[in-house]
Amino acid sequence: MSVNKVILLGRVGRDPDVRYVAQNQPVASFTLATTDRAYTNANGVQVPERTEWHNIVMWGKNAEVAERYIRKGTQIYLEGRLRTRAWEDRNKVKRYTTEIYVDTFELLARPAAAAPAQQPQQPAGSQNAGDAPL
Repeated sequence: MSVNKVILLGRVGRDPDVRYVAQNQPVASFTLATTDRAYTNANGVQVPERTEWHNIVMWGKNAEVAERYIRKGTQIYLEGRLRTRAWEDRNKVKRYTTEIYVDTFELLARPAAAAPAQQPQQPAGSQNAGDAPL
């Protein structure tokens, strides 16, 4: 038995890039920042704030919702799984990237500077990505 589960709460780093693949299926990708707060440990040593950047991928209906409502600065909660891809660049060097494939997510807060766009007619949270390829 094994478990591949990721839970993240953070802010979107860039607007989703949406493209359409086989059979017109949408795929959205964007970055998400999660930040550990700065603190001072018991010895008086100050540990600075640390931000991690995550590559996020959404398929199907999740990608459609992302295209309509997610913008840079949006705070979201998501659950998904890790996937690592490998490829060769033009110099024949093998490269790797790790992505989070989203199963469910919730929009928590829009960026303060964003003008109100179309409001969803139903909550955008708890979207299912049942049609995401494995």
